Amino acid sequence: MADELAGFPHFEYAVNKTGRAVDAGSEQKAADLFAQAGITDLFLMSHGWNNNMEEARALYKDFFTGVRTLLDQNAVPGLDRKFAVVGILWPSKKFTDEELIPGGAASVTPTARISLLAKKIDGLKGVFTAPNADAILQQAKDLLPELETTPAARAQFGQLVRSLMANMAGDSEDASRLFAQMSGADLMQKLAVVVLPGGPAKPGGGAVSMGGAAGGAAGGAALFNPFSGVTAAAANLLNLTTFYQMKERAAMIGRTAVSDLVKAVVARSPDIKLHLVGHSFGARLVTSLALGREGTPARKFATMTLLQGAFSHNGFADKFTTVGFFRNVVADRRIAGPILATCTVNDKAVGLAYPLASLIAGQNAQSFGGPTDPFGGLGRNGAQNTTEAVASELQPVGSDIDFKAGSIYNLNADKFISGHSDICKPEVFYALLKAVATT
Repeated sequence: MADELAGFPHFEYAVNKTGRAVDAGSEQKAADLFAQAGITDLFLMSHGWNNNMEEARALYKDFFTGVRTLLDQNAVPGLDRKFAVVGILWPSKKFTDEELIPGGAASVTPTARISLLAKKIDGLKGVFTAPNADAILQQAKDLLPELETTPAARAQFGQLVRSLMANMAGDSEDASRLFAQMSGADLMQKLAVVVLPGGPAKPGGGAVSMGGAAGGAAGGAALFNPFSGVTAAAANLLNLTTFYQMKERAAMIGRTAVSDLVKAVVARSPDIKLHLVGHSFGARLVTSLALGREGTPARKFATMTLLQGAFSHNGFADKFTTVGFFRNVVADRRIAGPILATCTVNDKAVGLAYPLASLIAGQNAQSFGGPTDPFGGLGRNGAQNTTEAVASELQPVGSDIDFKAGSIYNLNADKFISGHSDICKPEVFYALLKAVATT
């Protein structure tokens, strides 16, 4: 769907969970639109774990209104170009726990915890692509009253939830390969803990509030319910399984539908500069787009900006025990200009997602999810164990920034970004435009 967004020609590109465009022929429509308008630079932006498409649209509006403001102010000289925007809409599941518990988690009774888990499972129906996924979730829901007292029920619950991702390829960067191999009983045992932001996992004997002070639109997504023991295991397992589903879907959509869109656009406008912007799992989507499909020619993109990226901090690594999954994006210079990656300890969503992988792998880290954790996240720590990574900071508008092609800039955003979804900031827009100006 073509329209205007903050003064930019804009095309809304909707994709379903099988990796197909919702509107047949939309790739060619977008290509024709940008060619006829004489567009020189195209932003392709992907949202992350938003279940509500209106929230994704609101994100794009706020983000590019901010970009437009800086362009109109000539905050970054030399950008007298014709820009346009593609806003990618894809089906993802928001990782926010909706259950806000008055008085803190300590007041929650076992019966109330089971009720909250049942609500959580109902909210996941329609999310997974596995055959009979909703029926599997219902079977898991039916087991909830027996989890506390019956080991067989816990094992079956774990097996049912794990089966939602039975066909997952898995890799070593987030313990998904181990997840695919473990029994339901082992998964429930490993995950029966409460994970604290910035600290080690605690045995699940007492409930801990996980909401944090950075909630609301800025705070984003606290991943874990404040349960304990068995209910903590169930909540953690549901969250981790959903995390893996969104991870797989984001990568698949980047390699398929969005790749087809780019192919059509470049066929009509061979000299157009493509700037990739991804938030959360959208960072994985655009990085998968840059990586490309096996057996197809590599495509060059101008810049890539990863905002609180929800994938492994070793994703680009060449100095880790294994080569990062996205290493070829850097090694083959799929991005002609700089790569930017915002990161902050304030990101509780990404900062807490990877500790669950650490638990499955049996790690004994003192600070789960931190830079030294093998399973840390990009949005928390930036690119780790990567030769091209440069430690930097997000800077105020007007600062002297000298981004170089071929480098990955870990932009520490502790001063400006208060939570996972708090990305619509002038400092972010400024960094993006400074990167664009190098191309």
